[in-house]
Amino acid sequence: MPSNGTLTFIDIILAIILPPLGVFLKFGCKVEFWICVLLTLLGWIPGIIYAVYVITK
Repeated sequence: MPSNGTLTFIDIILAIILPPLGVFLKFGCKVEFWICVLLTLLGWIPGIIYAVYVITK
């Protein structure tokens, strides 16, 4: 069973590759996911920054 740190690392890698996917796997289809989708549509970098922030907070 992977540790919590390993799961966070995997979530961050997914957030860099596809930001909404990383947030979706962590929170589901809540408001964080939709904010991340909107930011990713407006620009890839804001989506990544928001996704990493939300996952690590």
